Amino acid sequence: MDIAIRHAAPDEYEPLGEITAQAYLGDGLLDFGESDEYLGELRDVAKRAAAAQVLVAVEHDRVLGGVTFVPSGGPMADIAEPGEAEIRMLAVAPEARGRGVGEALVRACMDRARAEGCVGIVLSTQRAMHSAHRIYERLGFTRTPERDWNPIPHLDDLNLLAYELEL
Repeated sequence: MDIAIRHAAPDEYEPLGEITAQAYLGDGLLDFGESDEYLGELRDVAKRAAAAQVLVAVEHDRVLGGVTFVPSGGPMADIAEPGEAEIRMLAVAPEARGRGVGEALVRACMDRARAEGCVGIVLSTQRAMHSAHRIYERLGFTRTPERDWNPIPHLDDLNLLAYELEL
């Protein structure tokens, strides 16, 4: 595998935003399809990069996927407690799936969390993200149902599942 994981460069924000948006749309993860408000957040990589660390997986200068790593205490954290880092918006282009790209991105986040002295790393995921769940569980993350939550309480089917990894 000749895939490098590194910080996203500004000229990669647009392609990564589109990969992320299309991954969520293609997997049926947005309740309102193209009109879903969250789609704008998924595409706005520059906004994420200003508040967190956006990592990309690249092969021969082509973006294959990315993830947002929120350091401990970062403003983009949804469920992280003090001393925990958080992973958000993991996405891999359809043509790159099954090649270890998602796992490499998660491992890079784990390495960053350890380097920063975090005691753990957490993430939220949708019930339908079965491939991602397999990656998380293979890497030692465990389900923490007591941390499950819903970002839009009036949409009952949007309950997010929480996972954590003690470092």
